[in-house]
Amino acid sequence: MGQDPNKIEKTYDALAKEYAEAFSGEHEKKPKDREMLQRFSREIGDGRPVWELGCGPGHTAEYLRNLGVESSGLDISEKILEQARAVHPGICFRKGNLLGLEFENDSIAGVVAFYAIVHFTEDQTETALREVFRVLQPGGIFLFTYHVGDEILHLDEFLQKEIDIDFMFFSSEFILNSLKEIGFEKIEIIEREPYPGVEYASRRAYVFATKPRAR
Repeated sequence: MGQDPNKIEKTYDALAKEYAEAFSGEHEKKPKDREMLQRFSREIGDGRPVWELGCGPGHTAEYLRNLGVESSGLDISEKILEQARAVHPGICFRKGNLLGLEFENDSIAGVVAFYAIVHFTEDQTETALREVFRVLQPGGIFLFTYHVGDEILHLDEFLQKEIDIDFMFFSSEFILNSLKEIGFEKIEIIEREPYPGVEYASRRAYVFATKPRAR
């Protein structure tokens, strides 16, 4: 049984302002983030559309825009989308659930999802990955990130607010096997150590994967 999406939504509705203030500038402190997003922008080229899933306050979509990628953002929390729209008025943001994307099959050229699976169980993560595969165009590129490990971190307080939610860590073996089973190819997992004093002290991973072109 997975975490209730309604619970995730309510958590980020309550944290929206504080979350936006805390994380909107995070890429400036994380050179590997910037490197991976720059690589994505080169590989996607003129491919459109590009969506950031689990976009939060929109800083990653904005970073991609500054690289020349016309990205849009989707998140489950309407309150956090209000923060995104206020700061990045030139970007399209809409509400949606990664476990059931309201996009047509084969309709998106590229997907970016930074820590969008952090509250999902393994079953939910597989569902989300299948949804991304479904909506990607043949040849479409997927870049996402996760915390590496096997623990579940429960938080009762975050950003000085009371919450009740779990943060999930995943083994790279599980991620790799899931992507292969779903049908992704050109899978590359890049792990790094945490940046001290910048982020939670967990090992991080970036994943590039591609939906095969029609044969």
